[in-house]
Amino acid sequence: MPNHVDRRHLIEQLAAELGFSGIRISPASVQKNDRAAFNQWLAEGCHGSMDYMARHADLRKDPEKLFPGAVSIITVRLPYWPDKAADAQTQLSNTDGAYISRYALGRDYHKVIRNRLQHLADALTEKLGPFNYRAFSDSAPVMEVAIASQAGLGWKGKHTLSLDRNGSWYFLGELICDLALTPDAPIESHCGDCTRCMDSCPTGAITSAYKVDARRCISYLTIEHKGEIPVEFRKAMGNRIYGCDDCQLICPWNRFAQEGDTEFSPRHNLDNATLLDLYSWDETTFLSKMVGSPIRRIGYEQWQRNISVALGNAKPNETNINALEQKKAHASALVKTHIEWALAQLNAPR
Repeated sequence: MPNHVDRRHLIEQLAAELGFSGIRISPASVQKNDRAAFNQWLAEGCHGSMDYMARHADLRKDPEKLFPGAVSIITVRLPYWPDKAADAQTQLSNTDGAYISRYALGRDYHKVIRNRLQHLADALTEKLGPFNYRAFSDSAPVMEVAIASQAGLGWKGKHTLSLDRNGSWYFLGELICDLALTPDAPIESHCGDCTRCMDSCPTGAITSAYKVDARRCISYLTIEHKGEIPVEFRKAMGNRIYGCDDCQLICPWNRFAQEGDTEFSPRHNLDNATLLDLYSWDETTFLSKMVGSPIRRIGYEQWQRNISVALGNAKPNETNINALEQKKAHASALVKTHIEWALAQLNAPR
């Protein structure tokens, strides 16, 4: 049986062969300060309508409850920055363009990372013998950023995302297992007194350093939130129809971002599509084009809701107004509410 050092080298080698840009190891636990901060976040209702956050809080705070017998957590990093995509800031400034968060331009990371973690586990089983494990990637109640931070894979930025000296454009995945592995030490935070991520948030969702109120967050509002988008945030959404990257786009460390895995390269022109192009899709087209995309899970109704709001923030021309009027005739009650708001914006006196 290989010793701890040999095991570590083996894991690093196999992970690199699978495209992971880094791995670190931590105990199967979450530090006390992270558990306390999570409790406070829930108590203040910052999770919004994400009831599952509270429902599975005990599992989230204690990996051993999620996976009995857990000893170690192998955390991996997979970069996704789409280097060849249309420029993000240019797309954001084009009010007739549709902005989609960079992580969602290509294939669904949940499936990509879990599949590769399974390959990693299979290879480790072949080399080390059978062991027990479960693979995760934002797919179960796991405090990913806290675990990655305590393992030294990165540090928790003031925007609450994991980042290191190569920025924050990466996904995290975890292999929780019963292998006895030597844990890594945390690394020092290098955010300093920088508050650019906080200052750049369109809706003020980063209410203080290391704390995001999901109820104000455009990513939450366009993805997780199923009902009406509060009127107070609709103008601030601009043309962001799925997620928001502002806090990452402004981060100085992201100047050094690694090019992302090819699985996350843009598909269906999503990096520079226009709002009208995407609004013209019927449900069949949406479902067909979004196969294998994380966007598919929000469903067609939310897709139309989000684009309707964005069109209300677009140029007040006859083409945009006509598109909204035509959609309104057959829209659901939820979408119709947002179309009416959009039309009021476009028809308002200038």
